[in-house]
Order: sequence, then structure tokens, then C-alpha cells
Amino acid sequence: MIWVNFICTNVVRHAACTGRATELLESVTVSLLAFPDGPRVPSLLSSEVLDRARVLDTLVNNLDGMAYRCGHDAAWTLIFVSEGCTGLTGYTPAELVGSAGASWERLTHPDDRARVRAAIGEAVRTGRRFTLQYRILPRDGVPKWVQERGVPVADEQGSTVIEGFIEDITEQRATLEALQQAELRYRSIFEHASEGIFQTTREGHYLAANPALARLYGYTTPQELITDLSDIGRRLYVLPGRREAFRRMMETHGSVRNFESEVYRSDGSRMWISENAHIVRGAQGEFICYEGTVQDISERKHYQEQLERQANHDLLTGLPNRVLLGDRLSQGLARAQRLGYYLAVVFIDLDNFKFVNDSLGHAAGDHLLQEVARRLSACLRQSDTVARLGGDEFVLVLNDHYHVSTIISLLERVLHQIHLPISLCGRSLQVGASLGVALYPDDSEDVASLLRHADIAMYAAKDRGRHNFQFFTRDLNRMAEERLHLEAAMREALEADAFHVHYQPKVDHRRRIVGVEALARWHHPTLGPIGPDRFIPIAEETALIAPLTTAILRQAFAAARRWNAPGEPQLQVAVNLSARLFMSADIVSHVLGLAREAGIAPHLVELEITETVFLDHSQGAIDSLRAFKHHGFSLAMDDFGTGYSSLSYLRSFPLDIIKIDRSLVTDIEREEEGALIARAAISLGQSLRKRVVAEGVENQAQFDFLRCQGCDEFQGYLISRPVSEDQLSAMLASGGVIPRQGLPGGTHA
Repeated sequence: MIWVNFICTNVVRHAACTGRATELLESVTVSLLAFPDGPRVPSLLSSEVLDRARVLDTLVNNLDGMAYRCGHDAAWTLIFVSEGCTGLTGYTPAELVGSAGASWERLTHPDDRARVRAAIGEAVRTGRRFTLQYRILPRDGVPKWVQERGVPVADEQGSTVIEGFIEDITEQRATLEALQQAELRYRSIFEHASEGIFQTTREGHYLAANPALARLYGYTTPQELITDLSDIGRRLYVLPGRREAFRRMMETHGSVRNFESEVYRSDGSRMWISENAHIVRGAQGEFICYEGTVQDISERKHYQEQLERQANHDLLTGLPNRVLLGDRLSQGLARAQRLGYYLAVVFIDLDNFKFVNDSLGHAAGDHLLQEVARRLSACLRQSDTVARLGGDEFVLVLNDHYHVSTIISLLERVLHQIHLPISLCGRSLQVGASLGVALYPDDSEDVASLLRHADIAMYAAKDRGRHNFQFFTRDLNRMAEERLHLEAAMREALEADAFHVHYQPKVDHRRRIVGVEALARWHHPTLGPIGPDRFIPIAEETALIAPLTTAILRQAFAAARRWNAPGEPQLQVAVNLSARLFMSADIVSHVLGLAREAGIAPHLVELEITETVFLDHSQGAIDSLRAFKHHGFSLAMDDFGTGYSSLSYLRSFPLDIIKIDRSLVTDIEREEEGALIARAAISLGQSLRKRVVAEGVENQAQFDFLRCQGCDEFQGYLISRPVSEDQLSAMLASGGVIPRQGLPGGTHA
């Protein structure tokens, strides 16, 4: 029975290799049943063996690949192949089995034969299983990749044969090669990318980093980075909690975009980065790592900071500008409201800055502003703000004061620091400043009103002698509101041509009218008469002086043309030109055009200017004056004797007339000192060959004194008040001589 089983087993084994398992097992069964001397085998046993053979045959021949037995010879002669060989090679089992068939050695790709033979030889030598991947050449000539798993065994005769299984892995190989290529590409990108690439854990440990990231952070190698930055949250980010914010966004959104942070480099220096990252998950959705890229945005960040600074800071001084001042004021006001402190807004305007700027040059003016900015900053605490609005205007925001007395002490220190000598162009100069102060909560509770009230107080400081400070009061506010109403009314009056001109005669020593001065007059329908001392300053501060002057010139020139009709004595009309008009480059052409429009010759026009023309617009003023002179206009310096530089102007500039200010004429008949000054002024004018006109002559004694000193012309209430065109025309028609008794005195206009 043991022998039979052996035979059956071997037959099955052999038959399986030849594809004849069922046939041979049936034959063996019949032979066994025919033995006369042996025990009879039940038919049940025979059917069992046959069924098992059929199952084995079915399994072998339906495998997706080829089962085989081959000899260990040069050709790898096939002893048995399963029917799967046809699909794998294109050959049938009958074409492959035996020495006459297509040998497996010939089917193996020539480039792979040596490698395959060496591997199988080693397996035979060691008696171990082997697994190989190589190419074959099927019947159609298109190479296929196959995987062979085999083992050397001894056959029934004790010879070594190879048994195994071969399957087609062409598709899997192609997929693997694609994956390998993708891996190579990814690795190449990872290694050679210009931006940093990383993989990290949730906890903040680097899993991988590329060379670019290492260089970015100042490390020699990625491994050095991974080792040193073992705790990203504490070691990398400058701002505490930044890593936690990164992690929170990743967990909430699955990714981050443009996550900007300031980080430390390996040497302790700082830089700005932008991170883009996402969560990498496995096939089952499990967390694997954070993966992302890093860019150096330090240059862009620096540029943004520059733009922001330029938008919020003054380029010359580096101080906060008007934009940032508004923000600081809002913050300070909110803090004062919350804590119950005083907040002081101080408006600062430098005294006579234009003189420094124009006489010493813009570079000196800039240096002065920078030095003032430095001194102001040095006076203040860290919680305070000093801002530059433009020109020579500064604003202080003083926070957290319990008592007004501490504010006063600080303002005194500010004035002292500003007034300290400063070296400009090799000269030691001192400048002053006018300060206006508005307080929260006393003066206002909003930013705009505090600034406006501080500005009003600053003008009050200027009016009170300059280089001082004034606190805002309700009276000042009332005056400011009045100015605003007057400004609006002036605009309406100019549009309605509601300004008119009166004329004050000028006479020679015989009281004969030789000229007139045109003076603007305004009678408001509801406010009544408004004096020039009220509306002229407003016009100069609001740029209304230009249209007002144009309106006055048109009327005066038209009247002068009528007075200077052919055959009549020539009468010169004097008109005032504000210093602010000389800021315009076309002032000469404009006045000349108005004269031509009216049909009056320029030599009949006297242009009166003050020395502020030279203070504010030095070279431009000189050029304009010379142009006026070239066209035939007469030039007069008004208010002579009230400024500190008048004498040098008389010598340097093309002036024809000096008008002695009324302050030098008042009381000359009673005060010896005043008489001496008036005498000196007249003498100076005569020496320089200038026509001398005395203003503000209000009594006969003054007239007689001035006439005896050689004064050429006289103007004042002794002679005549300003009169209308019709009244002056009547004076001229009656002979043009003012009677000795004159008209009743009053205030000079």
C-alpha cells in the first residue's frame, strides 16, 4: 500500500508536469484493480484520486502565468509547461516542451541571459529558492517583463531540475518605472529647488528638509538643520506662539497660504519668510506630516516697510506725518477718555523761518528743520508724539498728564530748546516758535476740533509777540469762527463784485494833489462796513488776495484813465501789492495786462510793496521788481522804518519812492527822538535820490516839520480822508488843491 501511494504521488506529480494527470491516474488505477494477488481497492478510493487530479489539472492550467519544470542544462529544456504559456509567450505547450521546441534559453532576452543564468546557477549550488525579474522575447517579438519564482529539486532519477512559476509583470514594471521616474524627478526638484521644502510633524520636528531650506536658514546641510531645529516653535519663530498659529490653521483648513513670519537664522540674524503648506494623509486618511515650501520675503518686507514709512513719516525729518498723527491722536484720545488724563495738542510754527530759508538757502532751511525735529523729540517722553505737518509746522501730542502745570513745564522746555543757538552756514542763529495749546477734555473731545483749536491758539501766540505759547480760549474760538464767516462772505462779495475803491490824495508842499492811493473798501449788506484791517489778513491767509487785488486794480486803473484824459495834469495812482502775490511767477504780466486792458500807461501807476516781499521771496521778488521797472512802473516801499532791513533794501533794489510809516510821524512835533528819526529817514531818501512820502500826517505842525525837512509828498487825514471816485473827481475839477484847513481828523486808513 505504501508502494502504491508512492507511485500515485509520483505519477500525479509527473502527470501534473505533463498536463496528463487525469489520464495517467486512471491508468494506474485500472492496473492496480487488476492485480490478482493484491487486495482489491474500493472504487471510492479510485474516484477520490481521480477528482484530486482533475482539480490539480484545473488549477495549474488556469493560473495567470506559466508553471514549468525544466532541466538544468544549457538550453533550459522544458519538461513541462502549463497551458498559461500560450498567453505568456505565444507558444503552445507542445511547441515549448522537449529538445525540439523553442527553448527557454532562446526566449530569454539576450541582454538578460547571463544575469538569469548566474542567479539560477547560484540557487542550484546553494539549494535555495530564487526570484528573478527579466525580459523575454515572445513569438510576436515584443519584449515582456516577467517575474520567475523557482526552486531546484531532484527529479525521479535524482537529476537536478528547476520547478517554478513565471508571470507577466510588464504592466507592473511600467508602473514601477513610472513611480521611480516620478521619485527621481521629485528628488531632483527637492534637492535642486531654489525655494525651501520641508516635512514636519505636528509637534514641530523636521522630518525632511532640502538644501535650499538649509541655506535659507544659514545651515551647511539639511541634516544640520534638522538636528539643530529640534523644536521649531521655540527655535525658529521670533514671535512666540507663531508655530501654534501655523498648526491651528493647518488643522482647521488643511493648508496655509502666504503664512508670513519673522524667523531666526542659525547665526541669530532675522529674516522674513512666507510659508505655503498642506497636510499629507495616507490612503486611510491618517495624518502623515505637514509638507510645504518656504520663501525669503525679507526684501519685499523691507520694501513694504519703506513704503509704509514713506506714507506715514515725513521724508526730511523722519517724524510722523499728518496721516500717522491722526492715528496717534485717536489712540491718545481713547486712552485719555479711558484713564481720565489730560491730553494736550500743541501746534508749533517757527518764527521767521522763511527768512532763514530764503536768505541762507533751502539746504540751511532743511538743516534747521531737522535740528528742530531732533530737539523736539529729545524733549518728549516715549509715550508722546511729535509730528511734522509740512513747512515749518509741527504738532505735539502730550499724553497722560494729571495736571496742567506739568504741561506748562514741558512747553517751557520746548521753547527753550528751540531757542538755543544753531549753526547754519557758518553763522550762529537763534529761532523762536509760536505754540498753541488745546486740551482734552476742556477744549474739545474730538481730534479735528483739538487740532483746529490748537491752530487758533498758535495764531494768538503770534499776535502776542511770538516765541511764546497760548492756551485755547472760547474767545479765540469765537474770533476764529468770525474769520471763517468773513472768509465765506468775502468769496461771495468777490463773485458779486461788491468791493469798491476809495482814494486818498497825496499832495506836494503846496497842497496840490499829485497822486492818490487806491484803498479797498467793503460794505456788507448785513454786517455793515468791514475795515481792511479785518478782511486783508484773511485774504492773504486764504489766497483770496489775488482776486481781491485784481478787482481793486481794475477799478483803480479805470479811474486813473478817466483822470488822466488828454490835456489834464497827470495824476499817478498808487496800488498795494501783497507779498503773497509775488509767489506767482506771472505777477508782472498780470498787472501789465490789466493796465493795458484799462488803457493806462505804466508810468502813471505806482506799485507799493513792503519789505516782507524781500523776506519771503528774495530772488524771485528782485526779478519781478526789475521787470516792473523795465515796463515803466514806479516802485515804492511802503511802511518804511518799521522793519529791520529797510536800509539795505533801499541800496540794493530798484525803488523810486519811500513812504515813511505813520508811526514815525506821530508826535514828531512833541518828541525830539521821533523828530530825529523822521529827519534821518527823509535825509536818507534824499541822499539816495528817492521821492519821500510821509504817511499819517494829521496836523499842521507835522506837515510844517516834514515840509521843512524836505519831504516831497504828504498823505493823511490833515489832507483828506479816503474818498470815492466822484468826490476826488470834484476835488480835481475845483483846482486840485486841498485847502489849508483840511478835513476833520480821525484814524488813518
